[in-house]
Amino acid sequence: MTIFEAYNSTKKQLEAAGLEDYVFEAKQIIKHITGLSNTEILMRYTTPLTLYQQNNLTAIIKQRIARYPLQYIFGSWGFYGRNYKVGPGVLTPRADTETVIDVALKYLKDKSAPEILDLCSGSGCIGITLAAECSSSRVTLVEKYEEALRYARENSLLNGTENVTCLQGDIYESVAADKKYDLIVSNPPYIPADEMETVSPETKYEPETALYGGEDGLTFYRAITQNYKNSLKKGGMMLFEVGIGESEAVCKILEISGFENIGCEKDLNGIQRVVFGTVKNI
Repeated sequence: MTIFEAYNSTKKQLEAAGLEDYVFEAKQIIKHITGLSNTEILMRYTTPLTLYQQNNLTAIIKQRIARYPLQYIFGSWGFYGRNYKVGPGVLTPRADTETVIDVALKYLKDKSAPEILDLCSGSGCIGITLAAECSSSRVTLVEKYEEALRYARENSLLNGTENVTCLQGDIYESVAADKKYDLIVSNPPYIPADEMETVSPETKYEPETALYGGEDGLTFYRAITQNYKNSLKKGGMMLFEVGIGESEAVCKILEISGFENIGCEKDLNGIQRVVFGTVKNI
């Protein structure tokens, strides 16, 4: 079986299994098993796969048809141009979340040595990316669950971010709230109770603790706003990723808490994905 034949076969099997992004995923799988770039694959598409590569391909397709997350199968995933280790026990990085980074960097561009707090950090992809993009910053990650925190620590080392500190703790106990920050960012659990049974099959392999956001999906937004508002410097920003249809409600939470300059930002799919606000600069 050549690389080209393997790609076509993979694509057809994934399409038959009902995977929406079967073309993209087939390309990623072929890149993964061959170790080749897109350009190299085009140049060597008639090269036969080794027996090991064929067996690996068969195993990956079998897992993917069972809707096991591709990110878990690979053991790592790209986010904002960097790789992050992931696996069972931690939420996988999403392209939608890159909008959080864009908004945060725009806010931080004129800040000197900013202090950043990433709550419910999971794999650490948000905080670590900000630490890498803004090397003068000091970033603190807070994650409740040890399994997820282990990935955050590994990812900080993997990406060479010595300006990152990882803490284990619960946002309800206001961990790390005793400092003052320029930016507090969070992608908290936000799926409401009535949607937990209708999430994608892949999501059901991810930890429920990283998904379930309480009865209305807003529990963590309320808690973070209440427990950490006073941990922002004057003019400091609180920045959230939000679920589909939640932006207006999260804006209201910030408004009730006295935040100013409240706004939203759409992701690449045109969905209101980010909500932010600042505390008074006086």
